[in-house]
Amino acid sequence: MVSPPPLFDMATRKRRRARARAIGIAGFLHREAALQLHERLQDVNKSFTKAAFVGWLPEIWAEGFCPEQVVADEETLALSPSTFDLVVHGLGLHSSNDPVGQLVQLRRALRPDGLMLAALFGGRTLHELRMAFAGAESEVEGGISPRVAPMGDVRDLGGLIQRAGLAMPVADSATLTVTYPSPLHLMRDLRAMGEGNIMTQRRKTPLRRDTLKRAVEIYIEEYGLADGRIPATFEIIFLTGWAPSKQQPKPLKPGSATARLADALGTIEYKGHSDD
Repeated sequence: MVSPPPLFDMATRKRRRARARAIGIAGFLHREAALQLHERLQDVNKSFTKAAFVGWLPEIWAEGFCPEQVVADEETLALSPSTFDLVVHGLGLHSSNDPVGQLVQLRRALRPDGLMLAALFGGRTLHELRMAFAGAESEVEGGISPRVAPMGDVRDLGGLIQRAGLAMPVADSATLTVTYPSPLHLMRDLRAMGEGNIMTQRRKTPLRRDTLKRAVEIYIEEYGLADGRIPATFEIIFLTGWAPSKQQPKPLKPGSATARLADALGTIEYKGHSDD
């Protein structure tokens, strides 16, 4: 049986990240994600003494998390098992061919009751650009090619935490809206951020000029703002999970409650009736 090709081209991702780092404007979304993840860490009533960061812009993330070790988010993470009490994955899981495998490796790197934090782009990211290109290609070329990578929603991504064997999973999201003078400015910025199309099945031929022109028109027609600018949505999903430990609270077994919910709420319990 022939295995399907991986969703993402890792060699292309590496080249584009290197170019983005050289340009030097790749960081504003990373700064926002790092800030929000650090705020979530502040709510945790626990001290951390040995942290690791997984990602490609550690200079942005290091200030809030002070990692002792920094590793690239390759398919195999260079992390020693049972070593850290905190691991942070910085805005890279959305372009991983095996996000569950990445989370499993993070769990293995944690000591018991260690904390995993991750930030990644969610499904509403760049939905305006996705719809504009889909409409343009359908009109001009009679078909649609993959332009914006598929990304999971918060519920699906929350399920990945449990699949990876992490305890007490939490997933939440924040939506950022960034405005640009035009869709072309957005596309240039995405390339400069290393977030261009790296799907293996992407079209390798140059984008047709008439398709691009129509995509820009649709974007402005459907989403343009009163001041002439256009919005771009970035949904960032935050994942939290703990390495299992005997000291962690466990859910009660069904039927083991010692008090009624109705009593706690000060209401009357209604049991209903049967016609039988």
